[in-house]
Amino acid sequence: MDNKDSEAEIHPLKTEDVKAQENHENSVERRIVSKQSSQLSRLSRWRTAAFFISLFLCLIIVFAFSFIIPCPERPVSERTWFRNYDNAVAYQFLAIEDANEDKVQDVVFAFKASNGSSSFNRTCSDEGSLPSPCAFVAAVSGTNGRALWERPAAEEVEWMECGIKQLGAAEAQGCLVVGKPVSLTAVDLRTGEWGSSDFGANYTVLTPVSVIPDVDSDGLQDLIIFIATADKSSEQGQDNLSPSFLLFFFFTENSLYAYSLKDLYSAATGLEIKLPSLGQDPQWEKNIDRTTHHLSFLSFGDIRYLAKIPGRSRENILVVNSEMAMLINAQNLQTLWTLNVSRVPLLGYYKPDVLGIVLESEIGPNRKKSGSGAVQWDLKLNSRAESPGPATLSTADHRSAFLIWGEYQVPGNETRSRAPLQKLYLFHPSYTNVLLELRNSTDQIIAFNATLFERSRHACYVLLRGPQPSEEPGSVSLMKRKLKEDVSESRVIWLSQVAVDSEQYVRDRLYRMRFHSRV
Repeated sequence: MDNKDSEAEIHPLKTEDVKAQENHENSVERRIVSKQSSQLSRLSRWRTAAFFISLFLCLIIVFAFSFIIPCPERPVSERTWFRNYDNAVAYQFLAIEDANEDKVQDVVFAFKASNGSSSFNRTCSDEGSLPSPCAFVAAVSGTNGRALWERPAAEEVEWMECGIKQLGAAEAQGCLVVGKPVSLTAVDLRTGEWGSSDFGANYTVLTPVSVIPDVDSDGLQDLIIFIATADKSSEQGQDNLSPSFLLFFFFTENSLYAYSLKDLYSAATGLEIKLPSLGQDPQWEKNIDRTTHHLSFLSFGDIRYLAKIPGRSRENILVVNSEMAMLINAQNLQTLWTLNVSRVPLLGYYKPDVLGIVLESEIGPNRKKSGSGAVQWDLKLNSRAESPGPATLSTADHRSAFLIWGEYQVPGNETRSRAPLQKLYLFHPSYTNVLLELRNSTDQIIAFNATLFERSRHACYVLLRGPQPSEEPGSVSLMKRKLKEDVSESRVIWLSQVAVDSEQYVRDRLYRMRFHSRV
């Protein structure tokens, strides 16, 4: 201490310099700390501002989408609607298509009358040469039954098919109408506009009209139409056996013939056609007589129906005559099964994702049986001769709900003294011993169909009722009804004496059943 004090006394200026330097260093450190604090404070304020600005922008966007920018309106479909036409007759045709492109299916049908509905006030004379009454083609909205368009199309309708793509334009879908006297009319599904071609009075168009690949290289698929002279009668069916092989089948009363697209083109034009995408199938070629085109291995007699049926690896052929149905493997031409049925079949799924064929047959006067090929399930019903065919709806469990017309009577209690009633039943494979009786109709049903009017939802059925073209005109009624409306009020029928669940539980479960739109 003495040394330090003496040193301070000896060097007083030096001590003061040291203190001044220390004060200066402390002052610099304080300024640095103060500057860093100021920078951090300024950065914190910017972060806070950025946060609130982002929050404000998010709120503006949410507010805009919620209140200012309108969301697309979803059509509200009525559960049930009716559309009536007076002094008319109805044709046995119903198509379900989205005509106005609102993502809800619409109904296309045909009727014969002197005038259309009051919505359009169209008459047969609007098309010039058509006599009155004439056949109208109409499209009705699936949401509320409002008429979308109506067009006089022909004197009579012999055949009609809708949903044909590229009919007149690359994106357009339309309907083809075969009229009488012989004419072919193409109708635009969206507008109802149409164009027609006449074939002459001495010809008959063999239906169905078939869609084929583009043979004239115009970028659009083409149609092939078969006509016969008045003194000949035959029927035509088409079977696309595989993506690379196309055959057309013609069947008469006792014979079946097969032509390739190349053969038909050459016969019609005298020219050879080159379609690289289409080849030949040796197994089929060796069974077709090259001169007569007769199929030697198939001899059925009285053929009523011919169709292609999807198989596991390729499509099979279903042949129905007056006595039985036969499914033929299209690859090796072997018979897969036969069944004693005689009505036009329907496809459905009894097992998950396993396609089955629903077939009906008459088993006696006013009696019919519904079932499938390797019979997994069958049902006997009393039925009228004009009873509508069945329909199916795909369900979310990868199976189908089956809608069947007839009158079920408990075995042993059948009554034959009166004409059978027309009752609509619902069957689902989850309850193999249960039928739901949905409705009882006393009117004459001309056509019946069932579909999902919106994707995977809004399961409905459509009824077209009224007199047929061979009868006197009267009231024609078109009705759409949501399936759940009938399920909630249905009557539960036990096909066996064992009741697993209560009737209300069965109704509730089938009411909650979800549906699925298959591609």
